[in-house]
Amino acid sequence: MKKGQVLEGVVERYAFPNKGYVNIEGRTISVKGAMEGQKIRFSVKKLRKGGGEGRLLEVLERAPYETKEPACPHFGMCGGCAYQTLSYEEQLRIKEAQVKALLDSVLPEGSYVWDGIKGSPVQEAYRNKMEFSFGDAYKDGPLALGMHKKGSFHDIVTVDSCTIVDSDYNQILRTILDFYTEKKIPFYKKMQHVGVLRHLVVRQSASNKDILVNLVTTTQSGLSGQHLAQDELEKSLFLDELIEKLLSLSLHGKIAGILHTHNDSLSDAVIPEKIVTLYGQDYIYENILGLTFKISPFSFFQTNSKGAEVLYESARSYVGETKDKVIFDLYSGTGTIAQMLAPVAKKVIGVEIVEEAVEAARENAALNGLSNCEFIAGDVLKVIDDIADKPDIIVLDPPRDGIHPKAIEKIIAYGVDEMVYISCKPTSLVRDLEILQARGYQVVRGCAIDQFVNTLHCESIVHLRKVKSGYVGNEPEIESCECIYG
Repeated sequence: MKKGQVLEGVVERYAFPNKGYVNIEGRTISVKGAMEGQKIRFSVKKLRKGGGEGRLLEVLERAPYETKEPACPHFGMCGGCAYQTLSYEEQLRIKEAQVKALLDSVLPEGSYVWDGIKGSPVQEAYRNKMEFSFGDAYKDGPLALGMHKKGSFHDIVTVDSCTIVDSDYNQILRTILDFYTEKKIPFYKKMQHVGVLRHLVVRQSASNKDILVNLVTTTQSGLSGQHLAQDELEKSLFLDELIEKLLSLSLHGKIAGILHTHNDSLSDAVIPEKIVTLYGQDYIYENILGLTFKISPFSFFQTNSKGAEVLYESARSYVGETKDKVIFDLYSGTGTIAQMLAPVAKKVIGVEIVEEAVEAARENAALNGLSNCEFIAGDVLKVIDDIADKPDIIVLDPPRDGIHPKAIEKIIAYGVDEMVYISCKPTSLVRDLEILQARGYQVVRGCAIDQFVNTLHCESIVHLRKVKSGYVGNEPEIESCECIYG
């Protein structure tokens, strides 16, 4: 076996995150995107003693459990929605098995109650936010607007028939793509750092169907690299004409706002250096579990509104008794969890690094008539030292990479009896759980929550309890199951 060699084999094992394992010529080769039971063709990327990595070239034969035909015409080209050939029941089975296996790899056998996986109430058109990228379908090809091609950093697949969003998104995407194709406006070339069109961000409320359309561009004039003032930029982008076209569309929902975001950063991420409201307003409202939330262009909010209700209800059940207790909601985003808990708590304090999200959280708390919520803008690592209140319960909902090692030590130092950890990346969760276990916390319950139908991602929640003094190691001496499982 050598690098670059093309081989065929049957995937014998599948594990998070989306990796299949093929045993061939005495080596175990991991192949991203290959599922257990598939016969695949792959090229060898890396070799190491007894193993290596391969790049998937083709699925020659589907696995026996791949019983569905993909509903989306972009399947196989677009880098998302890898599970479209699986029934929803099969998707849940795979996700549950992966999360449970990861937890079991770091938790003592039989030490916690596993509550299974909870599915999304909606399986199609469930996303309330999409970030589309401008580019070309192939080198020097026509303008494209959509998602990155599977396995490609540069090529873009125009996803104007996407099935995980409302058809309003597809109409808006196609209208903007056709408009700028006709106007011959160039996309931003990441390597040369020249060009104009970068991203399109669309958000839609699941509760009232209001839509925010956000065009993200550089401030450059064509490919010249010359930067323009706002009025010149609007003329060069024909924004008045674009607004007219968008407002004339026959949509399920209503366009509440059209925005223009300036982004001249070298990063490929959507970085809002300046946001200009071209039409309407720069926010929409969403209703979750009887509460109303104002969502601004870049504030974090769960992308599956109906699935978020399942997530938050589960988190609330894990938090348990909150009367007369102070709760810290760390990495609080727009304060959704904090406000779910506030009506039955003494006080809730949220900490979030994104200032825009904190402002939204404060507005939302006022909107919902909650006076016992406090939201602080700043890095959890730096901010918690200055909070006068001491928590009785801590809720953690960190970014994908988990909690900073120094921050987790400060969190542990509070010595609270109860924690609830919500994670969108189970490998980050289990890494942090090893630290929390070593410092005296035991997982007593856990579950998975699917918010990302047809994709390989899902959320997970664990309830941790501090081991009382007198307990030895990870196995507490108990008089009854009630003192663990409550």
